[in-house]
Amino acid sequence: MISFYRKLFCCGLISFVFFYSATAQNGQGSKTLLPPVETQPPVSKGQEPAFKGQTRIRGVKTKSKIKITSIADGLKFPWGLDFMPDGRMIVSEKPGNIRIVSKEGVVGAKIQGVPAVRLKGDGGMYDVKLDPDFAKTRLVFWNFVEPVTGGGVTSVARGKLASDEKSFENVKIIYRSSPAYEGPNHNGSRMLFDKNENLFVSFGERFDDEIRKKAQDLGSSLGKIVRIDKEGKAVKGNPFENNPDALPEIWSLGHRNPQGLAFNPTTGELWASDLGPDAGDEINIIKAGANYGWPIISYGIEYSGEPVNGGLTVRKGMEQPVYYWDPTIAPSGITFYMGNLIPEWKGNLFVAALRGSHIDRLVIKDNKVVGEERLFTDLNKRFRYITQGPDGALYAIIDDPDGKIFRISN
Repeated sequence: MISFYRKLFCCGLISFVFFYSATAQNGQGSKTLLPPVETQPPVSKGQEPAFKGQTRIRGVKTKSKIKITSIADGLKFPWGLDFMPDGRMIVSEKPGNIRIVSKEGVVGAKIQGVPAVRLKGDGGMYDVKLDPDFAKTRLVFWNFVEPVTGGGVTSVARGKLASDEKSFENVKIIYRSSPAYEGPNHNGSRMLFDKNENLFVSFGERFDDEIRKKAQDLGSSLGKIVRIDKEGKAVKGNPFENNPDALPEIWSLGHRNPQGLAFNPTTGELWASDLGPDAGDEINIIKAGANYGWPIISYGIEYSGEPVNGGLTVRKGMEQPVYYWDPTIAPSGITFYMGNLIPEWKGNLFVAALRGSHIDRLVIKDNKVVGEERLFTDLNKRFRYITQGPDGALYAIIDDPDGKIFRISN
């Protein structure tokens, strides 16, 4: 397979290697304050951030030499990616497939045994994660929109990868969101195992006016982040376990379309991205039992141009985002970089931006965003997910019918 680097070389172009000379590094110690990376006027009129630096923070520039290289292509709208113990990758595709990709970038055949997927609107196959004990159990977890009476629900399944890696055995759906709904959008979803091998799963609020209010309903898993065990059961100690009117698996509520989850390796806190409408994309620190406000408060506006709930952005008892974007960049997968290949990036949060068509780098200090950089804008690709590989490089996938896996390194 000809790599992206070689394709550019053959065309007489250079690879995507960037050189930076700005004095700002890690958002600290700079004598020159770079302007914010967002240059378009705000879409939401008359709104003010709740605190300084909540949006349009000053820009920073990477000083290290970096490159982005395509290492695999031919994937159909890839959504999730995880690394196998031997360094290969397991990748989910929105149309309903899971495949293994070799370290050399060879895309394998779809693995058999995956239940039927409802491919409609933004719904389909979503994330894929290996059991933390995969080397022993060979269990793989994935979430997807399941066709059911009444439309679709976002479900979590698991199966044992057969020894020949051609199929999943003993496939079981361990969790189903509720309620079912016919609408095709904002199904969610992202998954993440914690250090205790419990599974956090995020769910969208299903978009339409009549259903999105469920994001505030503790009797529904729509617009929520839940914490379940490997059997799909609520984990003991969840914040609403003693509330008879609440689903015991709920961890947090008031989310719109959360497509990114990551643990801050320095603090251990769970962070999440959430897509706003025409503005108001959010980065949140997720606290047990906390309410993130949607659709009551928002820094976004409706697609009609009207303010959300009259333009309310603050309410007592509802969390403020650590950071928000206006206009939207449509953030999806997120990851904290802790590798050694690019030391100045250590501890930074990286955000895959769909509508923004870039990788967003956020410099974090004391749980605040202190600098922002937009990377790889020249590629003009809808980045769906980003994660750190075992080699210390970042790996990103794009939302495209000819989906690619990119490796980002020095």
